[in-house]
Amino acid sequence: MNNQTPLRENRVSRTAAMALMFLLAIYFLLPIYFLLVAATKPQGDLASTFGLAFSHFDLFKNLSTLFGRSDGIFARWALNSVIYAVLGAAVGTLISALCGYALAKFKFRGREFLFSVILGGVLVPTTALALPLFLLFSATGIVNTYLAVFLPSIVSPFGVYLARIFTAAAVPEEILESARLDGAGEFRTFFTVALRLMTPSLVTIFLFQFVGIWNNFFLPMVMLQKESLFPITLGLYEWNGQTARVSLLQESVITGALVSIVPVIIVFILLQRFWRTGLAAGSIK
Repeated sequence: MNNQTPLRENRVSRTAAMALMFLLAIYFLLPIYFLLVAATKPQGDLASTFGLAFSHFDLFKNLSTLFGRSDGIFARWALNSVIYAVLGAAVGTLISALCGYALAKFKFRGREFLFSVILGGVLVPTTALALPLFLLFSATGIVNTYLAVFLPSIVSPFGVYLARIFTAAAVPEEILESARLDGAGEFRTFFTVALRLMTPSLVTIFLFQFVGIWNNFFLPMVMLQKESLFPITLGLYEWNGQTARVSLLQESVITGALVSIVPVIIVFILLQRFWRTGLAAGSIK
């Protein structure tokens, strides 16, 4: 009887956990399902049919309208988002890796204080930095350029924090000492030895950076006025503000929102093997 009680409790706990996970899955996937359904409907069916039920399948027509509207400006926004997100995440990950490696493997005066300052930077919301950055970039003349969005995107205190943890867990001191004894300099040791050992963990940092930059809205809204420089988020926001005057834009906004999540899903699927390993390394540490 006593042996059956723990088994029953484990079964109840497992069932409760699965039920909670199922509810959370519905909560997170329902908006995506709504986007998928709404993107297949013609404009007239958006208000006249049930939001979660399919009606007339016009997805390809809606996509054609989306990419043909305003001389194909949406494709330009998509390209801008790719440039901001891919280049920003790649450069930001490299900078985070260099900083995290230095903080983990080199001992110097003020190291822990510097790391504490970086941790403090994690707590500062990015929206609070938008106005100071705008004033700074206005003085240097790079507002309303690609650099106005790109430069702030490559700095990530959270990425530096993760890189230090991952470096301490994945890069043994013995391997670094062996490389130095063979005559390798510090940069060569980093790029030929440490960077390869850190690769799975750096993919995790890259994904955090990529998603953050791809979804970034407030910084481009502050920095950019040229429509040709907009990322997808800001472009769809501008269209959504015009739906009261041009109601046909509503379908394009919904279809564009569906298209905008596809690259994020693809990146996660392609890199999932690496970021799972990276998260596991961080959790073990």
